[in-house]
Amino acid sequence: MPIKVQNDLPARAILESENIFVMDEDRALTQDIRPLQILILNLMPIKEDTETQLLRALSNTPLQVDCTFLMLSTHTSKNTSASHLNKFYVYFEEIKRKKFDGMIITGAPVENMEYEEVNYWDELKEIMEWSKLHVQSTLHICWGAQAGLYYHYGIAKYQREKKLSGIYRHKILDHKVPLVRSMDDYVMAPHSRYTEVRRTDIEKHPELRIVAESPEAGVFLVLNQDGSQVFVQGHPEYDRMTLNSEYHRDLNKGLSPEPPCNYYEDNDPFSIPVLSWRNMSNTLYANWLNFYVYQTTDYVLGEEE
Repeated sequence: MPIKVQNDLPARAILESENIFVMDEDRALTQDIRPLQILILNLMPIKEDTETQLLRALSNTPLQVDCTFLMLSTHTSKNTSASHLNKFYVYFEEIKRKKFDGMIITGAPVENMEYEEVNYWDELKEIMEWSKLHVQSTLHICWGAQAGLYYHYGIAKYQREKKLSGIYRHKILDHKVPLVRSMDDYVMAPHSRYTEVRRTDIEKHPELRIVAESPEAGVFLVLNQDGSQVFVQGHPEYDRMTLNSEYHRDLNKGLSPEPPCNYYEDNDPFSIPVLSWRNMSNTLYANWLNFYVYQTTDYVLGEEE
């Protein structure tokens, strides 16, 4: 998939070095194609890393994708420069009259707080409510998935006894669901979280469907009946070294974390981690774009009067 990005977005050079087809703004203007308009609300602390991970994940279909990065007006990022945000991100007020084919809401490092204690919770609620009428399908990731399930369906999150960190095996429950089409019976995926939502609470909502889960990591993939809301309680977009960086960061903080599960060769935290989830991630994002965005969206998105 040609990913259309601003000419000087830092992620572009990384993606091009991986032989991913990145289309600049000038070339995109010469093509008589309407790209899919994808809005990305990036709540992760190291935003440049998440930009690269998500653009990489969205790059595996023939569709042209135009990504807009969204930031919150009620929260100031401590780990990404203001110049980067001002150059490559927009505020909700700037786009709230527009419609988008798809939207991604990322995870955020606030899961140990109650939702109402998060300083941008009211703005996030406004955006999630807005998405119902302005976005064809919204993909929620990790804490974003927990927050979406809580806001839209009142499903609570629970504190785990210890942090879940590692690569876990998940069973696909129904291969007829387009979101998991072409996946193997079991797939690997990264998790990095202190909290969880539980099957018993989700099952109280017949409009929701669980399509992948793990005995150790719990529910992984959930979606509503028409696929307009997809919830991923994990981080399929993570690259090979992300969990490694988190682990050594916590080591340096003196937190004595356990090494991520099923991640390092021979459980050696100084070895190169094994990449075992890339095919699953590529298939997941390609299926979401194709079956829940491209196949169902209007050709003309329009804008509020």
